[in-house]
Amino acid sequence: MLDLDKRSIIYLPGVGPKKAEILRKEANIASYEDLLYYFPYKYIDRSRFYKVSEIQGNMPYIQIKGRFLSFETLGEGRTRRMVGRFTDGTGIIDLVWFKGLAYVKDKYSIGKEYIVFGKPNEFGHTYNIPHPDIDPLENQEQVTGGLVPFYPTTEKMKKSFLNSRAIQNYQYTLLNSLNWGIQETLTPEILHKTGMISLKEAIRQIHFPESVDKLRKAQLRLKFDELFYIQLNILRSAAFRKTKLKGLVFPTVGDFFNTFYKDYLPFELTNAQKRVMKEIRKDMGSGRQMNRLLQGDVGSGKTLVALLSMLLAVDNKFQACMMAPTEILANQHYATLMNFLQDMDVKVALLTGSTKKKERNELLPAIASGEINIVVGTHALIEETVIFHSLGLAIIDEQHRFGVEQRSRLWMKNQYVPHVLVMTATPIPRTLAMTLYGDLDVSVIDELPPGRKPIQTMHRYDNRKAELYDFLRKEINAGRQVYVVYPLIEGSEKVDYKNLEEGFELFKEIFPEYKVCMVHGKMKAADKDAEMQKFISGEAQILMATTVIEVGVNVPNATVMVIESAERFGLSQLHQLRGRVGRGGEQSYCVLVSSYKLSNDTRKRLEIMVNSNDGFEIAEADLRLRGHGDLEGTQQSGIGLDLKIASLSSDGQILQFARTIGQEILDRDPDLITGMNPILKERLARLFSRKINWRLIS
Repeated sequence: MLDLDKRSIIYLPGVGPKKAEILRKEANIASYEDLLYYFPYKYIDRSRFYKVSEIQGNMPYIQIKGRFLSFETLGEGRTRRMVGRFTDGTGIIDLVWFKGLAYVKDKYSIGKEYIVFGKPNEFGHTYNIPHPDIDPLENQEQVTGGLVPFYPTTEKMKKSFLNSRAIQNYQYTLLNSLNWGIQETLTPEILHKTGMISLKEAIRQIHFPESVDKLRKAQLRLKFDELFYIQLNILRSAAFRKTKLKGLVFPTVGDFFNTFYKDYLPFELTNAQKRVMKEIRKDMGSGRQMNRLLQGDVGSGKTLVALLSMLLAVDNKFQACMMAPTEILANQHYATLMNFLQDMDVKVALLTGSTKKKERNELLPAIASGEINIVVGTHALIEETVIFHSLGLAIIDEQHRFGVEQRSRLWMKNQYVPHVLVMTATPIPRTLAMTLYGDLDVSVIDELPPGRKPIQTMHRYDNRKAELYDFLRKEINAGRQVYVVYPLIEGSEKVDYKNLEEGFELFKEIFPEYKVCMVHGKMKAADKDAEMQKFISGEAQILMATTVIEVGVNVPNATVMVIESAERFGLSQLHQLRGRVGRGGEQSYCVLVSSYKLSNDTRKRLEIMVNSNDGFEIAEADLRLRGHGDLEGTQQSGIGLDLKIASLSSDGQILQFARTIGQEILDRDPDLITGMNPILKERLARLFSRKINWRLIS
């Protein structure tokens, strides 16, 4: 694009250093290309003029033609304002400014004709328009051309006169200086096949649309562009891995696997687990590096599949490692594996940040010599001091909590690339999976182990706590345990911790006959583990916590999950928390406690939780309600899902179409060197060169 990404916005007429800095910080606009791709979020029709006599208080944006009769400064301090009396001959309306009063008085003249555009407010029995856009009548052709774009702005931008109108003016200046000469990013073949308009036309119509139909065509073209290049990048790296990266071959199903399967398996595998194991075995025997995402709801038996996969590596004289995001989860995986393996001759080690120096000094040489078969750990596994003898399989649990760069360091320790199994209990909607994990093969465990009963979910308002306490007492008297979770939201931590501490004191008062313990993120690791241990061992009956228990705590005797202020949690988080119960054979319950005042969206969220236990259904609903930006992990995905115009929640069909076109092109020309395909290669390099593609090694 004529190197527009290298031309600083500072040089655009009217911008200068101060405004350039604000545009960079507030809107991420640093170059000419950034500005062109800063799209409006809505459009308002400015083809019609209203009369002052027609104005009512509930109208959206309107425009009128007329002149000023007078200007007057009123009020003191915060209420100080400039009022301009404006007429079109059918009536008089006040135009009001609370900022930039001197600027207004100097800029507009009494008696001269202007076009005024803004949103009318009702004030007593009169109407006014605060901070309107005003243009001299001679600019009518430029400002009243039908659909007018509105650009996202922040308070800081507005204070520096960088409102939506200013952005629109910059777009006009930039596009005129380029003479609309924007370099095409798709080949003639793709344009012909898809029937898309040119990029030049799309950019023109997105910023200055001539009609609703032309605007729709521009939006479709720009959404396709954005999703097409993300998919092309993913598909290329997947193809590179499959064709260029040789994988270790595990031909043997040996004694370790067979002994465990015959003598130690705690229960028969579900059909879903058997299917996934076949897929993993096929990958490991293919000569290609396995790069597989294993999705399964909380409690579906992913850890058992992970262990069977690791035993295959050990049978083939390789080591395996399992990396978890927290010490609690790493400890739990270690305990689970030891429990599964019992007295089998498989050497398993645990390595976390808390591992004592003396123990670490013994472990590291044993890992380096290959004496230890399986290492379970946290980020400690990627420290430079940890060297594997022959790492053949790396399993990463709850992968979205690791930065891509951190994961890659694990593979760089090896002279060859190990097989990779990424496990997540966060079901990922299809469109998001195609974008975040489009280069991973996906396996899904969609059955719960036998004997598990579906969790019953209830919604209760917080003015009916007495009934809830009676229910909890009944469950605890039957020998069960209870979780009570409080939200912890950035920006309101003080209040949230206070709520948790007050809740802790209240529960001790209401349940004096039981032991209540508390866990939160501000505690020292040792204190947290000690409190956790009281609950895991059964010494404490009630565990009060912030969301630190969202991932991985496994207490089969806990049958009730109470979520306080449930309206403050996202759907995926609620589903994760609910999955902490229902791990034994007893009926389990999840109680969502909220205030009575709820928005429609929140009410919908809680209804979905009450009516569905299906993680994928819930994830799809979460994507629809919240958009992809809030879903955990999108910021660490390695492609930085900074979508400018497309939406993963509503543009799934465009995404699928873009992926299909991308795959067809790569099938014919994997290196993008024939015909006009170098255009695509160059655009890919420009878009993704700034981001190190860790996915190739992760």
